[in-house]
Amino acid sequence: MAELKAIASQVRRDIVRMVHGVSSGHPGGSLGCADFLTALYFKVMKHDPAFNMDAPGEDVFVLSNGHISPVFYSVLARSGYFDIKELATFRKLNSRLQGHPATHEHLPGVRIASGSLGQGMSVAIGAALTKRMNGESNLVFSLHGDGELDEGQIWEAVMFAAHHKVDNLISTIDWNGQQIDGPTEKVMSLGNITEKFNAFGWTTLEMDGNDMDDVVATLEKAKSLTSQGKPIAIMMRTAMGKGVDFMEGTHEWHGIAPNDEQLAKALAQLPETLGDY
Repeated sequence: MAELKAIASQVRRDIVRMVHGVSSGHPGGSLGCADFLTALYFKVMKHDPAFNMDAPGEDVFVLSNGHISPVFYSVLARSGYFDIKELATFRKLNSRLQGHPATHEHLPGVRIASGSLGQGMSVAIGAALTKRMNGESNLVFSLHGDGELDEGQIWEAVMFAAHHKVDNLISTIDWNGQQIDGPTEKVMSLGNITEKFNAFGWTTLEMDGNDMDDVVATLEKAKSLTSQGKPIAIMMRTAMGKGVDFMEGTHEWHGIAPNDEQLAKALAQLPETLGDY
């Protein structure tokens, strides 16, 4: 786990540097999900950085809450999909690293254009059904924000997945309690998300998304529960802005870039483990 924790620290450095470099982006949710994406790409998921869009014989990841692209790009680069130096082009003119992942840029590792919230669950279900129809045993993983659950399309897809027994799908909800306009409980109370997914016919798990040991153990347990007639949902408790003390636990850093002084303070809290880009 020490290696994964070291990678996650470097990913967090990438995130704050990328967003600072262009004074634009979404550091809060990216920092909160750094442990999850690191565990997924460096430990749990079967994938090939050579990148085939159709992913035959591979697991597939769908990022639904596409605004946390900084963490996605960092993990893709660090796991070999493209040169880490390209991270310096984040959100710049003609960059392949757009603010929200885009397929027309042909960036390796990106299979859907995302950021229009609510759509990723439907895409993930489609990918999972395709795997089933092709006779593949591989899994589809997806990530969603808790504020994204305000979108009605999510719940249509949740019903569809349970009805059609899409049991090669593992969807994770980043349950950080924050969205761009404020705490989720003030914007649109979510109630108990675990109970909701249970009621819709999913198998559910909960985990601490900022505890690497728990993340890996829960993802492995989720894999063991596939092929049993139900889709899997993981309720992942995270702190928005995790790893940078002045960013943690507040919606204010959902979509604001740090200035020079704030960047220095953030980097001082995040060990450089793999070398900055």
